[in-house]
Amino acid sequence: MPDRARPIRTSALPAALVAAGLLLTACGTTPGPDRPAGARAPQATATAETPEKAEAAATLGGPGSACALPVSFALAEDWKPEAIKDPEDPEFAALTRQGPAVVRCEVDAKPSGNIGYLRVWTAGKGPARTALEAFVKAEKGSSKASYRETKAGALPATEVTYTVSNELMEESKEERAFAVSTPKGTVIVHLGGLDTGEHRAMLPAYELAKSTAKAL
Repeated sequence: MPDRARPIRTSALPAALVAAGLLLTACGTTPGPDRPAGARAPQATATAETPEKAEAAATLGGPGSACALPVSFALAEDWKPEAIKDPEDPEFAALTRQGPAVVRCEVDAKPSGNIGYLRVWTAGKGPARTALEAFVKAEKGSSKASYRETKAGALPATEVTYTVSNELMEESKEERAFAVSTPKGTVIVHLGGLDTGEHRAMLPAYELAKSTAKAL
C-alpha cells in the first residue's frame, strides 16, 4: 500500500483507476493542497493517553449505511464514508491490498477540519492479532509497532500503535489500528493522517469507532 501521508489527487491516478471508480480520497503518495479553508489546526491536547470525546453523529456498517461491513460503529460529526468500488480488482491491488487485508471503506475527515481518514479493511477468518501483525508488516516504512489486547465495544480486539517513515517529508508519523474477529472474517479499522499532529487530533473519532464496534 503506498504511503498515505498526503491526500490523493484524482488527476494523479491512472486513467484506468478513475474509470474503475476507485476513489481513495483521503491520503496517498501525491503531495496535496494546503489545509482546507476553515480547517482546524491539530489539537495538541488530544493525545494517545487522554483523547477528547467525540459525539456519535451516524452509524457505519449497518443496513442502509454507506459501506456494507461485517461490523458497525459510530461516526463522529462530519466524517464522510464512501465504499471502495471494485476492491478485489487485481489491477489495483497495490492500492486496495495490504498484507492479508482488502480495503472496503474510507471515512474522510476533511469535512470535519482534519486531513486524514479511517479506513476499514477485511481479511479472512482467523486470529485478529495475526491479521493485524501481517497488515502492519506489509506497510512500507512501518516500525516500532506496539500491540495490546483490548476491547472494541464488547468484542475482543487487538490494537497497534506504530510509526511510519515518510521519505518525501523526511519525518515519521504515528498511526494506529484495531482488529476484531467476526464470523465473516477479520476487520481492521485503521486511522491515518497527514502527520502525527493530525493523527492525534483525530483520536476522538477513532476512539468513538472502537468503543461502539459491533459484529453484524
